[in-house]
Amino acid sequence: MFFLLSKLLVIFIYPITWIVFAFLLAIYCKNKKLQRRFLLTGFFLLLFFSLPFFQNSYARLWDITTKPDNKQYGAAIVLGGYGSEDRNGGGYFNGASDRFIQGTRLKISGKVKYLVFSGGNANVLLPKSFIESSWTAEVLKDFKVEPKDVLIEKESRNTLENALFTQRLLKANNVPPPYLLVTSAFHMRRSLLTFEKAGVEVIPYSCNYIAGHERLSIDSFLPNAETLSKWEKYIKELIGYIVYYLK
Repeated sequence: MFFLLSKLLVIFIYPITWIVFAFLLAIYCKNKKLQRRFLLTGFFLLLFFSLPFFQNSYARLWDITTKPDNKQYGAAIVLGGYGSEDRNGGGYFNGASDRFIQGTRLKISGKVKYLVFSGGNANVLLPKSFIESSWTAEVLKDFKVEPKDVLIEKESRNTLENALFTQRLLKANNVPPPYLLVTSAFHMRRSLLTFEKAGVEVIPYSCNYIAGHERLSIDSFLPNAETLSKWEKYIKELIGYIVYYLK
C-alpha cells in the first residue's frame, strides 16, 4: 500500500502541478482580488522554480558530496534507477547511468571486493516486465567483471526495500564491511537515512550531480524549463526523507 500510494500521489508534489493549479484558479475565480492573487502566485512559483540560481543554492545545501579515502572496501552498493525498459522489453541506460559507471569503476580500480546491485522493477502496471539488476548482470559481462564478485538484489522497488533486501543479501553472503553506497547526490541523504535504519552502516559515494556544481553565471538568473524537472527530484527526496524518518 505504501509503495502504491507513493506512486499515485507523487504528481501532487511537483511544482508544475502547483503552478497550473494557481493559474486555473486565476482563470475561473470570479473574485477580482483573489484572481489577481492567484495570478501573482502562479507567476511567482513559475519564476522561482525555473531559475537555476535558487535550485543550485538548494542543491548545495541538500547534496552529500563526501568521498571516501583510498582504502579497500568490502562492497560498493549501487542503487538502481540508472536502467530503463525499452519498447522491446530490453534495457538501456538513462540519465542516472553515472551510478553504474562509478560503481563499476570502483570495482575495476580495485577499491571494492564486491559489487552489489540493488533494484528490481518499480513499474506499478508491469511489475515483472523488466528487472534492472538482472539486466545489469548481463551488461557487466562486457566489462570483464567476474560474476563471483557481483551480488544481485532484484526484488526491491524503492529505497526502503533497497536497504532491507541488501542487508539480507550482505549477511547471507558474509560480505564484511565497510561498504560504499553509490547513488545520485540528490538521492544520497534519504538513502543514508534508510540504510542506517535498516542496520547497514555505509559510507556515501555520491555521483550523478544534476545541480549545485555549476559556476555562477548570467544563465543562473534566466528561466530554464529543465530546472523545473530538477526541482521535482529534490522535492520528492525531501518529502521521502521526512516520511522515511517518521516511518
